[in-house]
Amino acid sequence: MFFKNKTYLVNNKQLDKYQTKAVKCNLKRYLVVAGAGSGKTLTIVGKVKYLIEECGLKQKDIICISFTNESVNSLINSLEKSNLKIDVKTFHKLALDIINLKKYSIASSTILDYIIEEYFTSIIYFENDYKLLSLYLNDNYYKYDEFIFYFKKTTSFFIKTFKANDYSLSFFYSLLFNKNIDVDERILLTIIFKIYILYQEELNSYGVIDFDDMLSLSIEAISKKDYFKYKYIIIDEFQDTSLVRYNLIKKIIEKFDVSLMAVGDDYQSIYSFNGCDIELFLNFKKNFSNSKIIKLKNTYRNPKDIVDISSRFIIKNKKQIKKKLISKKYIYKSIIIVYSKNISNDFVTIVKDLDNILVLGRNNNDIKLLLNNEITCNNLKNIYIKNFTKNIRYLTVHSSKGLEEENVIILNVTDNTLGFPNKIKENNLLKYLKKDNDNFLYSEERRLFYVALTRTKNKVYIFTSKNNPSIFVTELLKDYKAKLKIIDFEEKDFK
Repeated sequence: MFFKNKTYLVNNKQLDKYQTKAVKCNLKRYLVVAGAGSGKTLTIVGKVKYLIEECGLKQKDIICISFTNESVNSLINSLEKSNLKIDVKTFHKLALDIINLKKYSIASSTILDYIIEEYFTSIIYFENDYKLLSLYLNDNYYKYDEFIFYFKKTTSFFIKTFKANDYSLSFFYSLLFNKNIDVDERILLTIIFKIYILYQEELNSYGVIDFDDMLSLSIEAISKKDYFKYKYIIIDEFQDTSLVRYNLIKKIIEKFDVSLMAVGDDYQSIYSFNGCDIELFLNFKKNFSNSKIIKLKNTYRNPKDIVDISSRFIIKNKKQIKKKLISKKYIYKSIIIVYSKNISNDFVTIVKDLDNILVLGRNNNDIKLLLNNEITCNNLKNIYIKNFTKNIRYLTVHSSKGLEEENVIILNVTDNTLGFPNKIKENNLLKYLKKDNDNFLYSEERRLFYVALTRTKNKVYIFTSKNNPSIFVTELLKDYKAKLKIIDFEEKDFK
C-alpha cells in the first residue's frame, strides 16, 4: 500500500525514510549500503512492490539474485508474505538457465580435492617435481609432511580463487615465466599449474563443469543471445561478489540495458577465501556509470552501545565505506567480557538466565570447548544442556551471517593460532591473485568479528582468557572499558 505521505508499508512494517529513499530511487543502477539489522530484506521486498505497483513492471520482469540456497529461500519467504512471486535464484542457477543444460553436467564438489590428493600421493613421484620440491623444502627448513598438509590447502584455494576471478591461462603463464618472481615460488606455482591442468582434464574427460566454469560459460552464452527476459535485477549480499559473477551481471546490463539495484554491507564482506572481492563493492560508482550509493542508517537489531562500539571497531579497516548506524534500543552494557578457564561449566552458569542463544565459534572445532557430561550437541547445530530447556544453537561465524538471536555467545576469543582472529598465515603465493592492496592486519578477521558482535538483539558474551586474551578483546578493553561489563570466573569476581 502506498500512503499519501509517500512511505511504504511492507509486511505490516512501515519503511523508514532511508529505506523509502532506496525503494523509490529511479536511477538505472544504484547500490544500497545496508548495515547489520537495517532492514535489508524489507527494503528489497519494498522495491519489488514499488516496481510493480508504481512503475508498471510485471512480476516476470524482475529477478532477485542471492548467493546461497538458504538466502534464496529466506528471500522467497519474505516476498511471499506480500503475495509476490518473482524469480529468486542463486548466480549459479541463473547461469544454468543461460547456458545449454543438455550439453553440461555439474561436477562433484570433491573432484578438485581428489585430484590434489592423487597428485601428492602418486603422480608427484613420477615427475621432477618431487626433486624440486625436496630442494625447496631443504632450502627453507620445512618438514615434508607438515608442508604438504598446508600446501594442499593452498593449492585448492589458489585454483578456486583463480577461477572465481576469471583469470585466463595466459595469466598463469605470465606468472610461471616472470623472472621477477622468486625461483622457489615459481617451483610451487608450477606444481599448482600442473594440478590445475589435471583438474580441468578430469572435468573434460567426464564431460562435466564446476561452478566457476558454469559462470564463465554463461558469460560466453550471453554474448551470443539477443534476448534476456528480465528488465530489473536485484542483487542481495553484493559484498560477496566475485569477479566472474560481476562480469556476468555487467555483460547482461550492458547488452540488454537492464536496471540494477545491488544491496549489501562491506562491513560484512567475509568470503575472500571463496574468491569474493570487496573492491567490486567499494568501486560500485566507478564500475557503473551514472550510479549512486544510498545508505540505510537505522538499525533495528542491536542496542546502541553495540552499534557504536562495533562501528568504531570495524572502521579501523581503511578500505570500508564510512557510515553511521543509528539505534534507538538502549540496554545497559550489552557487551560482556567473560574470563573463563573452565568454559563448559561457566557456559552453563551464563545460560541459566538466558533464553534463545546463538553460540558462535571462529572454527567448527570450537564447539568441543563446551562438550562434557552436562552439555551435548547434535551435528554442530543444536546444543543440549541437562536439566535445562533452552533454545541454543551453534553455527560458525561465517555461517551465521544473516542470522540474529536474542543473545549471542562467542567462544575462544583468545590469542592463539586458531583463536579469534585466526592467525593461520595466508600463503605468499596467493598475493598474485589479489586485486587489492589491503595490508591492514587482520582486516577480514575484523569484519568477521563485527559480524559476530552484530548478530544479537540484546547482549553478546565474549569468552576469553585473562592471561591470553585476543588482540580484539584487548582493543575493546583499551578503547571502551567503561562501556563493557566484565564477568571474571577466573577470580570468581563479578564486576
